[in-house]
Amino acid sequence: MKHSTRWWWLRHAPVPDPEGRIHGRLDLPCDTSETEDFAALARLLPRGAVLVESGLIRCMQTTEALSNVGLPLPPPIIVPAFVEQDFGHWQGQSWSRLQTAKDPDLAAFWQAPATTPPPGGESFSDMVERVKAAIDVLTEENPNRDIIAIAHAGTIRAALAIALDLPPETALRFAVAPLSLTRLEVMDGAWAVNGVNLLPG
Repeated sequence: MKHSTRWWWLRHAPVPDPEGRIHGRLDLPCDTSETEDFAALARLLPRGAVLVESGLIRCMQTTEALSNVGLPLPPPIIVPAFVEQDFGHWQGQSWSRLQTAKDPDLAAFWQAPATTPPPGGESFSDMVERVKAAIDVLTEENPNRDIIAIAHAGTIRAALAIALDLPPETALRFAVAPLSLTRLEVMDGAWAVNGVNLLPG
């Protein structure tokens, strides 16, 4: 008998930040005022699913907003491995500010952004490995189930790298908009991609 686990990856709602800072693991709130977007997502997402979150407040608020428009959700399982990439000392800065300040680590980072860790942080390649370990466990524990994963752009890019067997540097090219839905399915170890960066409405 074949087993299929369906992953519904949802990026959290947008974080208001006119400075365009690097958020990474900063625990920042999001804007959940677009009720129509949440209602549209609630119509798309499956009932009876397992719910997982990264544990950051912007994911928790996104879950709450979905519940508020009538989507029945179980208590979430917090999966710390699904937190956003750790940008270390650059978190809270903006790329333009780092460029203006001539940060000594910036040039090396842009030469190999998938494998070079920001100072005091982790590389995207390392992030892919931790996300993969958690996906493998949850997939094995939930055969023939739907899993709604409310997470971050980097987490979803990592999941796409795993599903499509892509080099991490290629996966960094995916656009993952706030409140976008990415649908992946794994059947007996074989992955399928059913939609990327799908927007509500």
